Amino acid sequence: MRSLRESCIRHGLLTSASISILTSFGILFILIKESLPFFEDVSPWEFLTGTNWAPLMVPRDYGVIPLVVGTLLVTGVAALIVIPVGSLAAMYLSEYASSRARRILKPTLEVLAGIPTVVYGYFAITVVTPALRAVIPGVEVFNALSAGIVVAVMIIPTVASLSDDAMRSVPNALREAAFGLGATQKEVTVGVVYPGAISGVMAAYVLAIGRALGETMIVTMAAGSTPLLTLNPLDSVQTMTGYIVQVSLGDTPAGTPGYMSIFAVGLLLFVITLSLNLFRIWIQRRYVRYDT
Repeated sequence: MRSLRESCIRHGLLTSASISILTSFGILFILIKESLPFFEDVSPWEFLTGTNWAPLMVPRDYGVIPLVVGTLLVTGVAALIVIPVGSLAAMYLSEYASSRARRILKPTLEVLAGIPTVVYGYFAITVVTPALRAVIPGVEVFNALSAGIVVAVMIIPTVASLSDDAMRSVPNALREAAFGLGATQKEVTVGVVYPGAISGVMAAYVLAIGRALGETMIVTMAAGSTPLLTLNPLDSVQTMTGYIVQVSLGDTPAGTPGYMSIFAVGLLLFVITLSLNLFRIWIQRRYVRYDT
C-alpha cells in the first residue's frame, strides 16, 4: 500500500511537471506559428533594428526598438528601486528582526504581491503621477517614471522574500565564526551572509526583473501608448505588453500585419524572458555557495 501511494505521488508530480513543460512549448509553438505570416511581409532585420514603430498607421513602420527601449526603461527604473529596497528589507528580516516582528512583517510585506495589478495601475495614475508632477516640472501625464516606481512596489515582495529565504539558509556557524573574530552585526550581514547567499539573491533579482518585463496593466495605464524612442523616464512611452493590450482591444482587423505584429512582439518578449531565466540558472550554478 505504501509503495502504491509513493508511486501515485511520483506520477502525480511527474504529470504536473510535464503539464508545465508542455504548456511552455505550446505557447512557444503558437507564437512562432502566428508570427510566421508577419515575417513573410516584414523583414526580421527591419523588425529588430528599426527605430520607428507605427504598424497601425500609414505609412506603416515595424521597427520594434522603441517598444523594447520603453520596456527596458520602465524595468530599469523599477530595478534601481527594488534591488536596494528589497535587499535591505531582506537583510532586516533575516538578520535584525525578532521572531515576533518577522512573523508580522513578512506576511504583511507579501500581501503586496496579492494586490491586483489594475489596482497598482490606478494607484500610479491617481497618486504617484500627480505627486511627481507637483515635484518635477515637465512630467507628462503618462510617463515611464511613475510606471517604474509602482512596478517596483509590486515586485518588492519577490526580492525581499526570496532573498530573505536565501540569507536564512546560510549556516549559523559562519555567523558565529565572524562574531567570534569581532565582527559587528553590519559586517556579518554585508560581508558574510549576503555573499554566502549571493546565488539565491541574484536569482531573486532576475526573477523580479523578469516579472517587471512582463507586467501589463501598470504600464498600460501609467506609461502611456506613445512608442517614443527615448531614455527620459519623464516622457510617455509604450512597452511591448502595452502594445499587445492596445491591439488586442479589437479595433484592428484580424489577419492584417498590424494584428499579426502582436505575436511577433510576444515572441520577442518570450525570448527576452527566456534569456533572463537561463541567465538566472547560470547564476545559480556558477555562484552557488551556501544557500543550496
